[in-house]
Amino acid sequence: MKYMMVIAYDGSKFHGFQRQKNLRNVQGELEKALTNVLQEEILIKGAGRTDAFVHAKGQVVHFETKKNVTNLKKKLNNILNDIKVKKIKKVNDDFHARHSAISKTYLYKIDLSGQKDSRYYNVIKNDLNLKEMKKAASIFLGTHDFRNFVAGSRDDYHSTITSIKIYKIHHVIYMKFTGFAFYRYMVRNLVGALIEVGKGKVNVNLLNEMLKCETDKRLPTASPTGLYLLKIRY
Repeated sequence: MKYMMVIAYDGSKFHGFQRQKNLRNVQGELEKALTNVLQEEILIKGAGRTDAFVHAKGQVVHFETKKNVTNLKKKLNNILNDIKVKKIKKVNDDFHARHSAISKTYLYKIDLSGQKDSRYYNVIKNDLNLKEMKKAASIFLGTHDFRNFVAGSRDDYHSTITSIKIYKIHHVIYMKFTGFAFYRYMVRNLVGALIEVGKGKVNVNLLNEMLKCETDKRLPTASPTGLYLLKIRY
């Protein structure tokens, strides 16, 4: 039988989601715990690979087992460190944590006060022009070729962003991105570009040129510590 699991984790404690030798990672820790509890080798597939130091509030994985999963959530939470199992649910055989996803939402946090923990915020001691950042963010909405905002090579860089919300509470700026697919460093590169706009170092015209692939200029990639995989819809 196949099960989906919703998990949260503190990314500052891991070198990313993906299984790696000799480095603590979310996938390996979860597989070890599942194998221990169910007494059979369990491999999981995730909805996406978060980078080192990136956090998750609603990462989704799936796995298969013939064993009894009664009280599995409680048993796992008793032995896991820095990972919390929020939900376990039986799903159809054709379910896939990554391929079945309809949309993903990421949240990015920027602390302007210099007083927040830099493991969980991108701490920037400059004031940022929120109005200009919101204006610039609107150009990313819709379907575009995001090759100038993605790390590494792909066959296709097209994706669709359906919503970007930017707001400020006290001295913290929150940036929420929802879309169909986010490729490697894509959210962090979009945030990095918007931070440059907020600092007055970049204008919307340059971002338009980058989005239309009229230039191969790259802008700074935002710190991974402020990024959270918030929610995945199916």
